[in-house]
Amino acid sequence: MQIEQFYDTGLSHASYAIVSNNEMVLVDPARDPEPYLAFARENHAKIIGIIETHPHADFVSSHLELHKRTGAAIYTSKLVEADYPHQSFDENDVIEIGSHTLKALNTPGHSPDSICVLLSDQTGKELALFTGDTLFVGDVGRPDLRENVGNVKAKATELAKAMYHTLHSKIMKLPADVVVYPAHGPGSLCGRSMSKELQSTIGKELKENPVLRPMEESEFVELLMDDQPFIPKYFVHDVAINRSGADDLEASLAHIIRIVESEIENTTALLIDARPAHVFKAGHYPHAINIPDGNKFETWVGSIVGPGESFYLIVAEERNADGLLRKLAKIGYESQCKGYLTSTESSNVSPAFDLSFFKENETDFTIIDIRNDSELKKGKLFKEAIHIPLPRLRESLQAIPEEKPIVVHCAGGYRSAIGSSIIAARVAVPVYDLSTAVHEFEK
Repeated sequence: MQIEQFYDTGLSHASYAIVSNNEMVLVDPARDPEPYLAFARENHAKIIGIIETHPHADFVSSHLELHKRTGAAIYTSKLVEADYPHQSFDENDVIEIGSHTLKALNTPGHSPDSICVLLSDQTGKELALFTGDTLFVGDVGRPDLRENVGNVKAKATELAKAMYHTLHSKIMKLPADVVVYPAHGPGSLCGRSMSKELQSTIGKELKENPVLRPMEESEFVELLMDDQPFIPKYFVHDVAINRSGADDLEASLAHIIRIVESEIENTTALLIDARPAHVFKAGHYPHAINIPDGNKFETWVGSIVGPGESFYLIVAEERNADGLLRKLAKIGYESQCKGYLTSTESSNVSPAFDLSFFKENETDFTIIDIRNDSELKKGKLFKEAIHIPLPRLRESLQAIPEEKPIVVHCAGGYRSAIGSSIIAARVAVPVYDLSTAVHEFEK
């Protein structure tokens, strides 16, 4: 028996292939089916099943494309009421795979339709638990993503209570040596404070996971509801896609072609400029938003751009385009991209920032703090700063006064590049990016 983890650092997403006697089952596959198909070929294994632990909010799954290409059945809870061909997989339902079995456990908490998958050998010994977004290493799944989306909706407090009972009546009662394979690692917005480790055991989590320490339901609910991260705009969109099944990846990407600058001269669509911040500042289209390519590019596009909102993508070079388009596809946004173009001859230059002058004359500027709410709780860096978290910035521009030049800061420099470009596209006064110089003001 072999278990292979496929990990996407951009979305902090883990998916799995389980192989026993040349039969293979996939759990929570990512948008691109090719890594799983290649792994099956390399291991002379036949894909016989694809399991979805729930309709994911943070990435688009390839379950439907894999089904069409391999004939493997898709398994998910009947509570999902999925629109794609599937077999219901609920409490105590079993999939036979080689000399092993996979059993479903209904585990509401992160979502009302979540399942975990328990792997056992032919003797009945329980070996591993594929926990989806229910149990992470050092954390559990957030309960506040299904209040307004999905076939089954539920209030966050009710899901937090359900999570308490899921953990205490099912997961925490499993043998200590059962290996835990979660769907996410650190950096995922499906939880708060996951460990850097990408697998664990039930015994280790009982000892080290602070959310599993002994406590009453009311304390657990309060703990789980506190300080959850922001919800990106694309999360609602992805739940809907995953309930119906995504289009085939390559076919969906094929419509996105390179265009020339004359085609966007009078466009009202968004312009997403993915070039490095220093390149953007040296020359860019008016009204373009700079979201530099990086490890979390797709998350920030999906946090700033709404589902269904059309945009053009600006890349530094032709060779950058394919990778960026595939990142957009991971969150189901490739259909919103009307085309891409390389670099720009624009003379629209961001104003140079005089850090020394700013240090001596802070009151001459309006300072915008675009860090998250949880970061603000640790204290302001500038006493008079106006706090507007980046995910809410486009909708809150009217709250920014224009009497003074504006300085934008985050905690490290990446988000301030995005935020300063958003503001600069809509105000008449100079807008400056504090960038990495923010570290000079840390207390």
